Amino acid sequence: MKLRRPSYPVLTRWLIAVLAWSVVWVSPVIGSADKTVIVERQAYLMGTRARLVTLAKNRTGGLQRLERILSTLEGTERDLSTWRDDSFLSQLNRHPVTQPWHAPPSVCRLFQDLVGWHYKTSGAFDPGIGSLIDLWGRKSGGRLPSAPTVESAFAQAGLRHFSLHKDSCTVTRTINATLDAGAFGKGAALDRVVREEQQRGATAWLVDLGGQIAVSNPSSLTGWPVAVSLPSDRETAAFELRLTYGSIAVSGGSERDYWLEDEPVGHILDPRTGHPVNRNNTVVVWHPKALDADVLATALYVMGLDEGLPWATSMKIAACFIGSPVQSPLFRESEFDFYATPTFEESFPGVCTGNLATPIFANP
Repeated sequence: MKLRRPSYPVLTRWLIAVLAWSVVWVSPVIGSADKTVIVERQAYLMGTRARLVTLAKNRTGGLQRLERILSTLEGTERDLSTWRDDSFLSQLNRHPVTQPWHAPPSVCRLFQDLVGWHYKTSGAFDPGIGSLIDLWGRKSGGRLPSAPTVESAFAQAGLRHFSLHKDSCTVTRTINATLDAGAFGKGAALDRVVREEQQRGATAWLVDLGGQIAVSNPSSLTGWPVAVSLPSDRETAAFELRLTYGSIAVSGGSERDYWLEDEPVGHILDPRTGHPVNRNNTVVVWHPKALDADVLATALYVMGLDEGLPWATSMKIAACFIGSPVQSPLFRESEFDFYATPTFEESFPGVCTGNLATPIFANP
């Protein structure tokens, strides 16, 4: 199959970035009558490179908007990052066991959503696995723990060890379990951006947090084209879709996976077993809420195709599963399987097929 150039109608000659840290690329499309400029900024936060893009009447106004969005993202990172001792999550993680911790209203609402998805996914989503993340060395280059240590850490992990009291807005740890924001922090940050920018009026912007994108799309836009890469080739698009609102999140095996003692170690842990998930697959989820897209992409990757596709279908979730059963340095369409839920197919007809597989080029 010959790889071809994508034909994006764009405002100007603009390269769609090919970045090793991301599995998603974007390019804006606006009506031909609109006179706007593209303003872009990049930063490093929440453990990844963030890319912020907006359309504005002038560069100064665009930069001011991006600075405001960046400030919102940084505020969420201060609240949720376990890399910071002063974050809300870090405060909860070291709060004395069995003593209620008074959560700020924003964290209280967030915690309710996390608990809800934990039960809906039957534990495939579980942010209470800080002990397991530390054990597998996810923040320190990786390690292979012994079976007894995994069993011990598993006993100390899980959202089941946290008790939320809605009336008093308090959270109590029943044992020394800890939370990690890796499976929901980006989505929470993007939702905060959406809320705050909507209060200021409709503007066109996009934020890419290294694998998750949220967009704002006023009526002057025909959409933000987004290309999702193949599981085994981050520089080749598996398919393209156009976002007008909401968020798309991608989860799967990536460059963050590693090998130790000739064993593959996935960067995503299965909270139900305490062990890494090792699959050369990708799950793509679209949802109006970025938090839900973030949570669901992780949970469905943990579930895998056999469990995840029927569950996502029953829950009316817009999800696309991309599998690579045959490993080859050369792309062939038959090497990849694509499975879309009915909701994904309704939202993006004919997209989850792999028929548009292309390398990412600048427009001619």
